[in-house]
Parts: sequence; structure tokens; C-alpha cells
Amino acid sequence: MSELLVRLEWFKAVVLPHEAAVRARLKRICPPGFDVDNLVAESLARAYQAHDIGRITAGRAYLFAIARNLLIDTLRREAIVSLDFVADLDVLRSDEAMTERQIQARDELRWLQALVDRMPTQWRRVFLLRRVHDLSPATIAGEMGLSVSTVEKHLAKALKLVAQARAEREDQELGRNAPQDLRRPAGHRRPGRRLRR
Repeated sequence: MSELLVRLEWFKAVVLPHEAAVRARLKRICPPGFDVDNLVAESLARAYQAHDIGRITAGRAYLFAIARNLLIDTLRREAIVSLDFVADLDVLRSDEAMTERQIQARDELRWLQALVDRMPTQWRRVFLLRRVHDLSPATIAGEMGLSVSTVEKHLAKALKLVAQARAEREDQELGRNAPQDLRRPAGHRRPGRRLRR
């Protein structure tokens, strides 16, 4: 059998049966208006071009990994990534059973996205450029037309807001999960924290 026929048979048997599953998963998580069909076609084309097809036996995992990587690359180029969407990317893994830790991490990302969405515009932009896109303060300053000092102040304020919100969230979790005798009495505050006036 020719190499081309071997590759075609491998593709039809190992990869192609998972096209519908990857398409359905992408439709669930992609932003509205995103060209899912194009991404699926590109994923299939890349899978077909695999170098060592004899080693690829888990076609579903292989196709999902390609689609996930292409999606990340596309969104990074288009700069339309939100933290909420990054959390949804875990859905593109072929193993559908999520561990408790993965679920908690996803919930944490959703909580953080909601918090970031409520930040003042410049704080939010600086926070995302620094923490998500990993740009330096100098690069952010140049992009936003601000001084490095101003960028650092915005970042410090955003990080302080996140830290305070996280502490309050932990306090609420402690209050919900602790036995009645361990819960903090009303008016009790965390040690070392000043009351706001």
C-alpha cells in the first residue's frame, strides 16, 4: 500500500471520527461570530500532516490538542482573550472528567474575571496587559501613553483590590464552612487589617 493510502486510512480511522466532537466543543466555548468551521478544517489539515502517524493512536486527544492550540494562537493574535474564556479552554481537553481541583480553578478564574470587569478601565487594562499578556510596565506605558510610574501605580491598585477581594472571599468561605463555634463573631476583623472609615 502506498504511503498516501496508509496516511489516508490512518486519518479516516483515527482522527476523522472525532471531527463532530471537536466541532461541538468549539461551538460551546468560542466567542459569538468566531469561525468554528475554519478552525476545525485547519485542525484536521494539521492532523493529516502529522509526521509519525504510526505513533498517534489516540486520535481524539490529538485532534483536541491541535484545536486547542490553534484556538489559543488565533485568539492571541486577535487579542480578544478574556479570563473567562481561558477558563473555558479546559473544556477542550479530551478527558471530560474534571477533577475537583480543576473545577475550583475554573471557579476562581470566573470570580477573578467578574472582579476585573468591575475595575476602573485603566486599572483593568494595565492588570490584563501585565498579568495575562505578560508585558513589561515599560511596554504597557508605551502602549497606553502613560508614564511607567503611572502604570505601576495602576497595577499596584489593581493588585491590592484583588488581594482585598480574595481575603473577603476567604472570610466568607470560612464563615460558611466553619462549625458554628469557630465562626467569627459580628464585628470581628482579620488581625492586622484596618477598618475603612
